[in-house]
Amino acid sequence: MKRTKTLNRARLLISCSDQPGIVAAVSDFLHQKGANIVQSDQYSTDPEGGMFFMRIEFDLSSFDERFSTVEKEFPAIAEHFGISWRLESERKTKKMAMFVSKEDHCLLELLWRWRSGELDVEIPVVISNHEDLRDIVESYGISFHYIPVSKETKQKAEADAASLLRDYHIDFIVLARYMQILSPDFVKSFEHRIINIHHSFLPAFIGANPYKKAFERGVKLIGATAHYVTNDLDEGPIIEQEVLRVNHRYDTNDLKIAGRNVEKIALARAVEWHINDKVLVYKNKTIVFN
Repeated sequence: MKRTKTLNRARLLISCSDQPGIVAAVSDFLHQKGANIVQSDQYSTDPEGGMFFMRIEFDLSSFDERFSTVEKEFPAIAEHFGISWRLESERKTKKMAMFVSKEDHCLLELLWRWRSGELDVEIPVVISNHEDLRDIVESYGISFHYIPVSKETKQKAEADAASLLRDYHIDFIVLARYMQILSPDFVKSFEHRIINIHHSFLPAFIGANPYKKAFERGVKLIGATAHYVTNDLDEGPIIEQEVLRVNHRYDTNDLKIAGRNVEKIALARAVEWHINDKVLVYKNKTIVFN
């Protein structure tokens, strides 16, 4: 279902130590700036000395002027409570780049959802270390850039990719089955803005042919995990997971098909929630107001 944008809507995301008066102060501040709060979600890890998280959606008339006022004056509230915060406007459409290799199922799922209007995002560019998916990407009118990667060329390949991302003013990256490990410097430059997907057999079935290993063990659940990328391989903050029950009738190929299906679902949800500013990261965990 195509999502309708509300052009006078903004989102405020905050995190801080839990303490009395946060909700009242933030709500009163927004009221004074002429905001109409349409949705508010909050969570505390522990009311006694824990962490507090909040996501507020609100509408503003005379949007440009009042949004700017909120942006300029909220730091006083933030300083008083020690708040880390982020203000987003629904008028700004995020720009997403996808990194791919040879597998197309996650790429196609996101492209389909984007074309149908389910993902309110721009996709200016797809970057790949193989040429295999060029025709698919270009059929959607999206620029495809082939950047081969080897041990010897990895540093230059990442520099070339980073240059493209700057040229296209990319806000975040999705690794749609991109089979390369990103360097710490590259990850740091997009902290909590790179989303990856992998099967959830880890750490039980590490390495090549995980579905063959899973078949030989007679697994009963197929899963996938979407997460933000960190320097700890496949151990970043988890955004979404999906599982599908299987049985002894599934052969290795059936397991692969099931795996692709759960990967598509988990990744698409994670991307949607990131686009709509529903994810807050704390240490190596996420709070997802979905």
